[in-house]
Amino acid sequence: MSILRIASYNIHKGVSAFGRQARIHHLKQAIAGLDADILFLQEVQGRHDVHAQRHAGWPDAGQHEFLAGDSHHHVYGKNAVYQHGHHGNALLSRYPIFSSANHDVSDHRLEQRGILHARVGIGDIAVHCFVIHLGLFAASRRRQIQALIDTVRRDTPDNEPVIIAGDFNDWNQQLSQTLYQELGVVEAFDAVCEHGQTSALLPLARHLRKQTPVHARTFPAGFPWLCLDRVYTRGFRISEATVLQGAPWRQLSDHAPIMVQLDFAESR
Repeated sequence: MSILRIASYNIHKGVSAFGRQARIHHLKQAIAGLDADILFLQEVQGRHDVHAQRHAGWPDAGQHEFLAGDSHHHVYGKNAVYQHGHHGNALLSRYPIFSSANHDVSDHRLEQRGILHARVGIGDIAVHCFVIHLGLFAASRRRQIQALIDTVRRDTPDNEPVIIAGDFNDWNQQLSQTLYQELGVVEAFDAVCEHGQTSALLPLARHLRKQTPVHARTFPAGFPWLCLDRVYTRGFRISEATVLQGAPWRQLSDHAPIMVQLDFAESR
């Protein structure tokens, strides 16, 4: 195994705005077509009694289990809990998931957030996967990023690869420099932005020059403008990074999904 295909996607709980239309079955079909080895998903509905009553064919299982089907293993981190259900982050993996933990990084009652950490076994390699959905307020995001840094440092050996992906809500693009400096990661789109090059030294050089990293525009899906969704890696060569736009993605969620291809060949 030398190539790893990953995707990150905020699926908007599998429904349209205000929950008027169910999109979860179309999402499953579209996600299956990505043929991704590992999917980092945000706003995954673990349970929603109102949608289950309103929409015919609403899955009996949680969306993480429904989307995983028979092809992927799955873990779910419950974050936001309410009377009629709950939602959070999920990781779907074609490869075995050795362990998982969900870390509560909620900053206040209005926003319940978590960091889902899953350890995935790919051959003899243990890959640490972190699914992220940060808060809407800058101060919250800074505290949550520090919690992420502390978690990675505590729970991830330096010689094991790391992937951090999700919805960072970082529209003013303030967080990458901190992650570069503290964790030694690179962001996938920043790494491939200059003339299609994929060297991990490009983000490092940009950091040393104090230039703003370059990220993909993923929100809103119909006309992507804000750079909210990211994939940070350590211990990989990044060979491709793509935002999926147009049909069917603009009808399925308010975020566009991102696909990244990673190469193990230079990671060991």
